[in-house]
Amino acid sequence: MSGTPELEASAVAIELERLRGTVTTGFAEVKGSLAVLVERSTRNEQDLVRLRDDTQKALDALGTEVEALKARRWPLGVVGAMTGVAGAATGAIALFLR
Repeated sequence: MSGTPELEASAVAIELERLRGTVTTGFAEVKGSLAVLVERSTRNEQDLVRLRDDTQKALDALGTEVEALKARRWPLGVVGAMTGVAGAATGAIALFLR
């Protein structure tokens, strides 16, 4: 069943036009998906930068608090010496009060 060459050429042209429309639609969908992915990637990068900044600020604040606590603490040697002196004084008082 072979038709005339004009009909076959016309059918091929119509089919090629359909294929071109399908390919164009597919490319538009891919382009749209890529645009969404690029937008999400950009937003994620911005969120990551903000998160790093916030984390660094929190770490700096914690570092400042730790340094303030270190400045107010008593060294263990001083605490041990004071405990020893207090114990010796208590013992001496108890010895002399008998």
